[in-house]
Amino acid sequence: MAAGTLKEKIITSVEGEGRTKAFDVEDEKSVVENEGHSDPASHNSINSRAKQRFSSLSARIPRKLVDLCLGVLGQHLEDILGQLADISVILPRNIKMAIIAMARRKKLLDDGILIALVDESWDTLDISGSDVSDVGLLKVSQICSNLYALDIRKCRKITALGVSAVVSQCRSLQILRWGGCPSSESTARRCLSILMPKLNTVEEESWENLEDADLVDGAQSLHWLVWPNIDPDSKARLVAECPRIAVNPRSSPFSLRGVQVPPGADLHRALDEPYVAGINPRTWETCTRANGQGSNVSIDHHSPSSSDHRQPMELSQLSVAEKFRLAFVERDQRLAPKRAKNLRQHQRRADKEWAASNADAKSIVLASKFRTSLKY
Repeated sequence: MAAGTLKEKIITSVEGEGRTKAFDVEDEKSVVENEGHSDPASHNSINSRAKQRFSSLSARIPRKLVDLCLGVLGQHLEDILGQLADISVILPRNIKMAIIAMARRKKLLDDGILIALVDESWDTLDISGSDVSDVGLLKVSQICSNLYALDIRKCRKITALGVSAVVSQCRSLQILRWGGCPSSESTARRCLSILMPKLNTVEEESWENLEDADLVDGAQSLHWLVWPNIDPDSKARLVAECPRIAVNPRSSPFSLRGVQVPPGADLHRALDEPYVAGINPRTWETCTRANGQGSNVSIDHHSPSSSDHRQPMELSQLSVAEKFRLAFVERDQRLAPKRAKNLRQHQRRADKEWAASNADAKSIVLASKFRTSLKY
């Protein structure tokens, strides 16, 4: 294999040093080939070393201010859920999508949050593993007419009604992800007929009048279907009746009949990953564990207290009442220093007002000043 075809440059700009560092992997590969070690393992080791260099430099780049602000917002997302509908009107589309992504990762995403933040300019939407139902999906289908990619995996509350609305109203939908849990698998099998093309019966006096008529129903724009646990019968039916739809395409860029597979069709990449790529993952990486009294408290995987060897409990397994109790305890602990400070300020203000308005207090103050002057 020629050295020119193996050229791979990784260029990254390191802030704070005022220059750009470039690492040319071609030089190392040419040295390996000259030494007679042109096997794929040698090239893979060079690629891995180059990626490690790139990762070490990327870690030195400071986070953007907007990502830091979103991280703080994500940590206290539970406290502003009731006000999302009011503040969403001033938020840009990417900020709305980032809030949706953080809410999904924190297991908070439901119809209320989705409807409050939905934006007509969205072209991708990832609600996998959330509590969104047909109500939220119907609202998305009405507003996001230019939706290009949708992930509804592990959405137990979504049925064929919501999928049918998205397929019929979002005419630009090309990537669809579903399945992942028994309920979603059952919904996917029932929705197969929705994806299939069907000819409509149209009565017109002349064929020239058929230009404005819908002759075909079905997912006309859908090209990529991600369904990891598809059963053989469903896959055979899709191949036979709708060969245009590629099921579970490979992540290789030229793996399917010379057609490039889009990144959104890669199952190992979340659709909303670009919107939270710069946010600290500890914003949503929280779990709960049992304390000595048998109750559950929220902890951080990266905090020192997480070294406890007790078995953690998933937040989704807790009851609604327990979640509210934990949220109240966490909020009460967070606001305790502020309440104490306000109490001290209020006490000092009250003492000053009493000293300024009460005659006895004034006499006491004057007597103390006179006594101090006598000492000197």
